[in-house]
Amino acid sequence: MSKPSRPNILHIFTDQQRFDSLAAHGNPVIRTPNLDRLVREGASFQRAYSPSPECVPARACMITGHYPGRTRCYSNGQPMPDDSEPSYMDRLSQAGYTTHGVGKCHFTPDPYALRGFQSRDTQEELPRERLRDDYARHLVDAGYEHVLEPHGVRGEMYYVPQVSLLPESEHPTHWVADRSLDFIQSQQGGKQPWYLYTGIIHPHPPFAPPGPWHKAYRGPEMPLPEIPDKLDELLCHINRKQNRYKYRDRGLDLNLIRQMRAYYFACIEFIDTQVGRLLDALEASGQLENTLILFSADHGEYLGDYGCFGKRGMHDASARIPLIVRWPDGSFAGERPETPASLVDLAPTFLEAAGIDYAKDDFDGTSLRGIVSGQSTRSCVYSHYNCGENGLYMVVESAWKYIFSAPDQKEYLFDLRNDPREHQNLASSPEHDATLSRLRTQCQGWLATYPHADAALDDSGQWREHPIQHMPEHPDEGLIFQDQFWWQGTENAPRRTGLYSPQS
Repeated sequence: MSKPSRPNILHIFTDQQRFDSLAAHGNPVIRTPNLDRLVREGASFQRAYSPSPECVPARACMITGHYPGRTRCYSNGQPMPDDSEPSYMDRLSQAGYTTHGVGKCHFTPDPYALRGFQSRDTQEELPRERLRDDYARHLVDAGYEHVLEPHGVRGEMYYVPQVSLLPESEHPTHWVADRSLDFIQSQQGGKQPWYLYTGIIHPHPPFAPPGPWHKAYRGPEMPLPEIPDKLDELLCHINRKQNRYKYRDRGLDLNLIRQMRAYYFACIEFIDTQVGRLLDALEASGQLENTLILFSADHGEYLGDYGCFGKRGMHDASARIPLIVRWPDGSFAGERPETPASLVDLAPTFLEAAGIDYAKDDFDGTSLRGIVSGQSTRSCVYSHYNCGENGLYMVVESAWKYIFSAPDQKEYLFDLRNDPREHQNLASSPEHDATLSRLRTQCQGWLATYPHADAALDDSGQWREHPIQHMPEHPDEGLIFQDQFWWQGTENAPRRTGLYSPQS
């Protein structure tokens, strides 16, 4: 059987999955045999970070290979760059690859755009138009039109663990694997190399595994969250803000948090099972030996650590991600490089594997093969969420992490080797002034190279001063209804979505 001379690429991408959610990464509770296999057979980057710990900006960075300063997409509320800034899918398609996307892409402003894919099987987290969302349409055809929130009940229930209203065979994670399997099998014996993106919405909340997977882990057996001493000194304004609008700032219920973790882990083990199905299909079709496999996620999830929930922060729980590459020639099997890596590295990694020439200045990232082989001279990566008075910025090395939060007008410095759980902010420690100053200058210098740096920096290149932000005193101020039904916009759709304001 003839095989394409260039490797196929299978890109499996989850949403809101922490680095430490794999057994191979030291998690003593979770079962992830298929992802552990990828760790054994590939390189697992131990210091991989999201370039922006929120869905849309992280994905904008990933598909362009550019940090937010170049994409100008700083949060979910902003559009990705238009088609004048090509994605790596564009380049792969132009170079003769068959490119197909399955599942969540979270493209903005048009969630159903191709952006370089030749074809897509769409499944978006908030499907606004049932007839344009392939998964939503499939559920209607399968008799599940009554399930109004197929990805879990949101709003006030957003962080309440729940059993999926759909059976295992119709669960969104299973559907993504089914469509991915269809594509892999359709390419057997083909002459063109292919790129397949498998985008899985879970373990993004609501944590809603299908039955019987919801019994795979039990709450009382789950580890308690990390709640450091002097907790308030470690938090940023964004942590407090999203705790409020996620209905999670009225005290910690540790039993509820343990149940969240149980269902979060169940979602990941269910994902791992689908990864196993994909690996089996590649082996059965004779394509595994010529397929590069990359597994990663857009950002992490606090999951109760620091008393916080969600993403957007720069602690490892939120910003650090799994990033595993299995090269088809077996290169670097079992390697665990400590050199920092980022989602901006995926574009050059894929193009290099495909034999597509690119200029070094085309991307902010670098080839992951270059990092693991020791050819890269990189010492740090960056992350950037929001901008101006709401800006949050990070530079991270193998041993140190620096953060500046504009809403707090505050710096954070963590010694990752001696304090890997980030319990002690050393920014006010005189003995670490030199490290603080070096990383501050490095972070500011990085931002200064991008357009609109004045949102972060003043005329002298220092952090621009902004008023310190505080949470509203009324405990209901800032709550939101984060609902979206696939039939919204029809005659019977509820109208009450968006920001909630308490009655005076």
